Amino acid sequence: MLRVIVRRSRDATYLTQDPAHELDGVRAGGSQWWLRSGAGHDVSDVFSSTSRSDVVGYDLVVAAPRPLSILLALDERHASEVVAAHRASVAATVDYLEQRALVVRDRRGGGDRDLPAQWGGIVSFTHGLNRHGEPHLHDHVLVGARPDGATSVLDARALFAHVPAADALYRSSLRHEVGERTPWKPWRSFRGVEMVAGLDEGYRALWGGHHAERGEKLHWTRRETLDRWRHDMERFETAGALRAPPVRSTLDEHAFAGALEGVFAPTRRDLVAAWANAAVYGQSARELSRSIDDLYPRLATSRGVREPGLGLGEARMTAQVRERGPRPLVRDELSRWTQRSREREASRSDRSR
Repeated sequence: MLRVIVRRSRDATYLTQDPAHELDGVRAGGSQWWLRSGAGHDVSDVFSSTSRSDVVGYDLVVAAPRPLSILLALDERHASEVVAAHRASVAATVDYLEQRALVVRDRRGGGDRDLPAQWGGIVSFTHGLNRHGEPHLHDHVLVGARPDGATSVLDARALFAHVPAADALYRSSLRHEVGERTPWKPWRSFRGVEMVAGLDEGYRALWGGHHAERGEKLHWTRRETLDRWRHDMERFETAGALRAPPVRSTLDEHAFAGALEGVFAPTRRDLVAAWANAAVYGQSARELSRSIDDLYPRLATSRGVREPGLGLGEARMTAQVRERGPRPLVRDELSRWTQRSREREASRSDRSR
């Protein structure tokens, strides 16, 4: 989940004074890590604004789906790889936002153009708990409201417009990265529920993350955290694991097409969100972006809130589907849309004989 919090104060002590010891020995270094250092290494320097705006920056809260956070408590051996996968996906998400959502409006000459921009400094803080002591892997990414070298603040409409796509990209990247780095295989159901193959659903009930009270801010050591999780697991009741679908292609073509249903003139961000959510076992952010740009070259340079759109038939690649027929997605043939499995194609061939 990606949530954007508007910051009107440069005070970041809430994060800088929290060492997040719950991830000591699991996370590389301390809780604070720089995606890009600005003029100095003072966290408050990340925030920047103009005299005309009271917004100094944004806190991008990027949180792993609950089943993947739960892996921190269940698999101490691979917990560090899960955190590394999360951080890699956070970096990819911020990169997407900077490339596609970070623009400043230029209204000189009577026009209204979206100019690309870049943040001067980007700092993040990785935590592994929520306020109730449950496993909750998340980052707080701090960025400024005024991009580096700009004379005005960023277009907030564009930033918020790209949040759904950035969120879907993060979760797709995380599914892929965890699958590559650990024995676990995260996957996404057709109804949009994030799962981990073989993970009992009883753990989701044990650490549900929903409480009537917000709770107090926790500062636990690693030992206290592990002891709490072991104590919690004494209340665990098995509920069974849902069966994961077979790995047959990058995408669930029906989920991709369904995500575009009712979308008028789908934009690149709509396609990114649909593609990322339809990648059942995830896809690297770089491969995903390359796929979109190869298949929709007219949208390769689009950014901001006023991205150009496509017709629904073109977005769904209906003509390519009909021409190519039911065949599985092949990474080296992204210029030609493919769908369904070889088994279904073989079945049709058998019936025609």
